[in-house]
Amino acid sequence: MNTELNTKRGKLLTATLIALAGAGVQQAVAGPEFQVGEQGSMQITYALQMMMEKKEYTSANDDGDSFDTFLRRNRVTFSGQYNDYIGFYAQFEAGNDSKNGNDDRGVYYRDAYLTLDKSDAVRFIAGRYKNTFSRENLEACLEPLTMDRSSLLAYSPYGASRDTGVTMWGNLLDAKLQYRIGVNDGREGEAVVKDNPRITGRVHASLIDPEYNYGYRGTYLGTQTVLTIGAAVDMQKDIAYDDNSTRTGSKDYRATTYDIFYEQPFSFGTVTTSAAVFDYSLDGYAIIADPTLSPYTEREGNYLKMGYMLPNPVGQGRLQLFARNEQVEYDEGTGLSNRSLTALGAHYYINGQSLKVSLEHASHGFDIENDSDASLQDHKQTTLSLQMIF
Repeated sequence: MNTELNTKRGKLLTATLIALAGAGVQQAVAGPEFQVGEQGSMQITYALQMMMEKKEYTSANDDGDSFDTFLRRNRVTFSGQYNDYIGFYAQFEAGNDSKNGNDDRGVYYRDAYLTLDKSDAVRFIAGRYKNTFSRENLEACLEPLTMDRSSLLAYSPYGASRDTGVTMWGNLLDAKLQYRIGVNDGREGEAVVKDNPRITGRVHASLIDPEYNYGYRGTYLGTQTVLTIGAAVDMQKDIAYDDNSTRTGSKDYRATTYDIFYEQPFSFGTVTTSAAVFDYSLDGYAIIADPTLSPYTEREGNYLKMGYMLPNPVGQGRLQLFARNEQVEYDEGTGLSNRSLTALGAHYYINGQSLKVSLEHASHGFDIENDSDASLQDHKQTTLSLQMIF
């Protein structure tokens, strides 16, 4: 094998490892790496995120305060390269263990996929992986700007956070432009009129420093100057019956999102801003809806996140303040589900994302409070989090 070919493969392997890390749990932190055979390598990473949560209701029919300590994320990840072109990623999860008294949750594959990187412009992911629709879902959950991502806006209704299929993606114009085209399972089962594939497309333009990974970060901790604008569409035909009782009529699913992310370090500190709008549609609510239909359909909303990191260390670590405002509006006519979220908090990075403590106080408000459901009434929630990645 000649020197020029070795050099090309070495550059491609480096880019592949960067992209593979970006598609998974975190992008900046990785565990020990082992060589496997002549060309292969593997890394093992463990991540734990423990949360203490106090909120002003206990359950839907109990408006008393509740206190809960649980493992929001508890993961072991195996990732690496089979050779210069083919990589893999497998992540085991036992998330939300002990939440609401539900102990001993089972371990399952959160992600399991292969990567094929022909070039920086033509890459593939095949298996179960993060669906490629919204920026916030694609942001590493252990590297957010705020405490956590939105459960009502970030996730596509029929793929949740992950889906199974194939996505082709790549970087163009020196990674100033990125595209993704995904074909996934989407919603399946007897309630689906036809078992059509779910099609997702996304594109973004990075106007300053490029964001060249499959995954994003919620903050770069002042190490980059980033201005990225993105847009995506998500669709699946014949996803539900219009009249579920007679199994007649058909509904198509379609969603769009537009987002912008900006972060820049200044002498007075690092400023971060992120915003997005969403529109999820199912051709209007069904005459008689399928009871298994996701409650996340037929909604629109937006979020605005802002962060400020102090320029100098505070004690042994770095301090970042953040705020979040989120609005969600459903089209079901009653207004009972329409809600808003305002949150303030801080991250204290003892060792970057590898070891940090976070605190957030959030206020949940509803346009019309539901007298019979305490979880759909105005309430406040305070969360303390400890995170370690090894």
